[in-house]
Amino acid sequence: MVTNRTFTMLKPDAIEKGHIGAILEKINASGFRIVALKLTEMTKADAETFYAVHNERPFFGELVEYMTRGPIVAAVLEKENAVEDFRALIGATNPADAADGTIRKLYAASIGENAVHGSDSDENVAIESAFHFSGRELF
Repeated sequence: MVTNRTFTMLKPDAIEKGHIGAILEKINASGFRIVALKLTEMTKADAETFYAVHNERPFFGELVEYMTRGPIVAAVLEKENAVEDFRALIGATNPADAADGTIRKLYAASIGENAVHGSDSDENVAIESAFHFSGRELF
């Protein structure tokens, strides 16, 4: 199933540093339309569920702690080829390896505090979007 939507989260480090506006502007300037948006917080249970795929990894506890330390911005974006184009826009997980001009190159501090999440597949877009938004919150 290929869609024209993707899911993103601006992570606590980006929020703490005041980058919400700049990141959303970069997303808009890159041709994405925001179809759902909210400032929210993840509970420990939320973060453990959302990142369950990583629960056996040594960094899981740190990831859960990081994602629950402050608010996040969750959003669903729309554009043709959304998943692939958004992954290119955010850049490599490690900002040191990210291309110039990408969100992570501009706003991430480290591989652990990498400013933004982007869905990696159309299947995960559906799962991640439904985790944060009800049907009536998507436009």
